[in-house]
Amino acid sequence: MSRLLAPIIAPGLLLEQLGERHREALRGICPPDDPVWEIYPVRFAGADFDAAFDVTMANADRCPFLILADGVPVGMSGYLHIHAADNGLELGGTYMTPSARGTGLNGAIKPLLIERAIDCGFTRIEFRVDMRNIRSQRAVEKLGAVREGVLRKQRITWTGHVRDTAVYSILADEWRDRQAAQR
Repeated sequence: MSRLLAPIIAPGLLLEQLGERHREALRGICPPDDPVWEIYPVRFAGADFDAAFDVTMANADRCPFLILADGVPVGMSGYLHIHAADNGLELGGTYMTPSARGTGLNGAIKPLLIERAIDCGFTRIEFRVDMRNIRSQRAVEKLGAVREGVLRKQRITWTGHVRDTAVYSILADEWRDRQAAQR
């Protein structure tokens, strides 16, 4: 587990486990008026920020990383529902500050997290995406994830919306084959 959660370093990028020391940095990149909060399961902004941060930090089933680009905090993403006995985990809880969206940064972060999981022996990486979040669905499809189905009325978000959740996965052998074909 320590290898899975160790900092990830790449040119211009650092992903490190989110901790209390990151509270204010994360707060600073989560504007309350960001329209993404309407389709996000929780709201890391305004009066809701501290409760969302505290719940995330207390949840043993979540292992988020703070994402720094050129030393500047730009978002978070990480592992959820780690099931080492089944060689699977979920990759998610991703938030990018508005200025980082559409820059290709998310497309650089996700492969780093996928590679780390596969290098640690995980053979199934799952993504769960709100059906309203077309942008995120396209992003995981671009990575080569396969849509497996939809969990209907699977989750109640912070707004009270009962969301349908699209489930995608990437298998380690599919990922390796895709990477080899792109070289």
